[in-house]
Amino acid sequence: MRSIRPVEEVGASAPSAAPLDDGAALLQAPLWQRLLPVVGAIVAVCAADLLSGRDTYLAALMSVVPPLAALMLYPLEVVVSSCVGLLLMVLLTHYDGLDGGESHRLFEGTLIAYAALTLAAVLISYFRVVRTRDLVAVRTVAEAAQLALLPPPEPQVGPVRVAARYVSAADLAQIGGDLYAVLDTPFGVRALIGDVRGKGLPAVRMASLVLGAFREAVFDEPDLAGVARRLETSVARHAVSGEFTTALLAQFLPPDAVELIHCGHVPPLRVLADGGSVLLEPPDPWVPLGLAQLAQGGPQSWTVPFKPGDLLLFCTDGVVEARDASGEFYPLAERAPALLRAGGGQDGADQDGGGPVDGLGAGLDRLYRDLQHYAGGAPKDDAALLLLAWDGQEQRRDRPRVS
Repeated sequence: MRSIRPVEEVGASAPSAAPLDDGAALLQAPLWQRLLPVVGAIVAVCAADLLSGRDTYLAALMSVVPPLAALMLYPLEVVVSSCVGLLLMVLLTHYDGLDGGESHRLFEGTLIAYAALTLAAVLISYFRVVRTRDLVAVRTVAEAAQLALLPPPEPQVGPVRVAARYVSAADLAQIGGDLYAVLDTPFGVRALIGDVRGKGLPAVRMASLVLGAFREAVFDEPDLAGVARRLETSVARHAVSGEFTTALLAQFLPPDAVELIHCGHVPPLRVLADGGSVLLEPPDPWVPLGLAQLAQGGPQSWTVPFKPGDLLLFCTDGVVEARDASGEFYPLAERAPALLRAGGGQDGADQDGGGPVDGLGAGLDRLYRDLQHYAGGAPKDDAALLLLAWDGQEQRRDRPRVS
């Protein structure tokens, strides 16, 4: 799953794409596009044989047609294109004068080999088409599961603008153990990003549990610490031994602050309106969800400035632990400000001149492309990115909208 679908300006999550995308696109391509390589090979063999004269026999090179057709065409199309190639090979053999006398046995052997290649090509084409269709079906189911587990956040939630990107490192999957949510509640806009330990279906199950608990707790608990305690209770009740989830919770406090709770997760990055950045390290970090029995006390929140024009970037360890060829970690704090704000003047700025309020998705797109380039390919781990900013108008209100 390595090719990545671009993120739109809304907070859409971007599933990873597998190599099957190329196969599916090829099957859906117009017939003339799929025929071009096969026709080109046929024309090249005919031209080479005719131009080399009757003393040189190149018609046997037509045997390249069936294997090439197997990679590009449907089974019936393979049969038709191979028959055309066979007919032209017979005509070229007659032109070269090798279809009679002692050369006749050589010609018969060539025909038998060509027929065997055609049969093999038809089988290869058939199984290729069946496999690609099966993989597309798996991808469709995975996309539906992703939308159920991680529905794309709205581009604006209360006074906060949102963009998100998610890429699973699991082959043929769209979902994994990374999770996020942004909700407008009676107590303000609250956000969560987390990372379940492990991979596969157990991680998906735990991610679903954490998200469900969060979506319930944020509407019941008046303070963010209460939300964190509810999440801890849910995870501890359902997690198997040794299973835990790192998490970062946020509550936005209009007009210029955000409350955070750190549960063993990657610290968020505040990108300032002037282009600088601040890594928001917690003064009192808490253990990941599911491990509260190993520590005393409880999760404590802290409040940091978050002014109009600032950007707040949440991510999972699949981003910060990406390495280049020399083994160096991705320098997120150094690269993110320029990448997230590139083109900000074109995307728009808030009316107070506080910086870009549009183009959040485009900024995440640039950041992820840079991450891929740095790591030399797709992530080795699931990666989630969540970018938030005050809306230019909504953030001026004294209190958030109540849904």
